[in-house]
Amino acid sequence: MTDPADLSVLEALHSTPARRYLSTEPVPDELVWELLDAAVRGPSGGNSQGWGWVVVTDPDVKKQVAGWYRDNWNLAYGNRRDEILAQPAGAPGLSRNGFLGAEHLAEHLEEAPVWIFPVLRGAADATDPMTGASVYGAVQNLCLAARAHGLGTSLTTLYRGHEDELRELLGLPGDALTMALIPIGWPTRGRWAQPRRRPVEEVVHWNRWGDTRPRDGGGTGA
Repeated sequence: MTDPADLSVLEALHSTPARRYLSTEPVPDELVWELLDAAVRGPSGGNSQGWGWVVVTDPDVKKQVAGWYRDNWNLAYGNRRDEILAQPAGAPGLSRNGFLGAEHLAEHLEEAPVWIFPVLRGAADATDPMTGASVYGAVQNLCLAARAHGLGTSLTTLYRGHEDELRELLGLPGDALTMALIPIGWPTRGRWAQPRRRPVEEVVHWNRWGDTRPRDGGGTGA
């Protein structure tokens, strides 16, 4: 466990990668409450707060969902294992280490001591792709709070495709939709490091797409 007071906001923002190698060591309930208390301080469209947060520690629930997760993992990535691992370093997409970490999570998902599902009411039949998008800011609050306490998290939706069964399994209201799965635990491998990303200068556009400026160009932002 770490002292949250020792971690600055900007350091946390720059060093909260997905941590997929997690110990089976229990996470105290009081810490889970702290993470969720940080989560609900996040954005909510219209301040509607139409969310719920389902904490899962039941091994039987985990076993069922983990089976769906592995099926989807194999369809999306597992059947391309040799191809992905043969890619040269620096190739776009999932890196070798990223693949191995994600594979480990798929194979050991139910061993993560705590899962949290952010759930959105009124979203089960939504057709607007932006419905409830603000909940992901709240999810990031949760992940940053976990980082402050030394807990690892990742955000995944690879369990999807079984929403009706999951709704029944979790006892959700009929209008509710799970928005993600966040496995949480004490990291056993890896480190708190800045995730590898394309340079920010390559993906930022000023006023119109394609209009760029150098980061040290002294622009005013107008």
